[in-house]
Amino acid sequence: MSTDDLNLVPITDPHDERVADYVRLRDVSLRRSLEVEQGLFIAEGEKVIRRALAARFRPRSFLLAPRWIDSLADQLAAHPEVPVYVVSEALAEEVTGFHVHRGALASMVRHTRWQQADLMGMQRLVVCEDIVDHANVGAILRSAAGMGWDGCLLAPRAADPLYRRAIKVSMGAVFSLPWARVESWAQVVPQLHEAGFLTLALALDERSRPLPDVAASLADDQRVAILLGTEGEGLSRRWIEQADQVVRIPMGHGIDSLNVAAASAVACYALGPSGRPSAEG
Repeated sequence: MSTDDLNLVPITDPHDERVADYVRLRDVSLRRSLEVEQGLFIAEGEKVIRRALAARFRPRSFLLAPRWIDSLADQLAAHPEVPVYVVSEALAEEVTGFHVHRGALASMVRHTRWQQADLMGMQRLVVCEDIVDHANVGAILRSAAGMGWDGCLLAPRAADPLYRRAIKVSMGAVFSLPWARVESWAQVVPQLHEAGFLTLALALDERSRPLPDVAASLADDQRVAILLGTEGEGLSRRWIEQADQVVRIPMGHGIDSLNVAAASAVACYALGPSGRPSAEG
């Protein structure tokens, strides 16, 4: 494919207003306000860009080092109206505030795909309380998707799944796994009960049961929601007390717990369709 057919726009000034979508990508406070206010998110790397486009998110623009133009030419040609800002790698670093080693960025139109009500009819949900680290949220979504879970609910203060870091860590799972913000932090666990979910709080607590025992006791048609808490304090006392059961992952060598992202992967495997023992086993 000839690059003559692409909407290539060379950029040589890091302060050019046309690349304002990409400014200071590591400044979380700035990006949180800018991306929400402008209705955008940033996809980083060829694979993530392709997955966002395949999920039918609409591009606003592309920011590419020259070496990435040929490999993304099919996608650029599919959106001839969208500008492709071509920059040197040094200028990309100056604009974004870090070395964009993958050399390819896209600004995408942000839109809400699912509401809490859309997920309440599903079979298995991961529910994140105030998990504020974007990498952890991305990893949780990736694990849930990979282990065959149906969706994820996030408390209002949980990190943004469409923040660049969360997207990157999730390897694009944020585009394929349905997720939504909960309508009420205080009421979501009772609402899950009303919808027929068995709510399992993953926490260290005096009434916690070992994860393998809980997994073995589940009926095949049981609807399950795992409740996951913050990186430091874990689940709130309110959510623990509201949950049907409290679950712990058995540990050794004096370690009491795993990082929340690692714990979510273990729990999703053990409680999900791929990890539970068969009736014969």
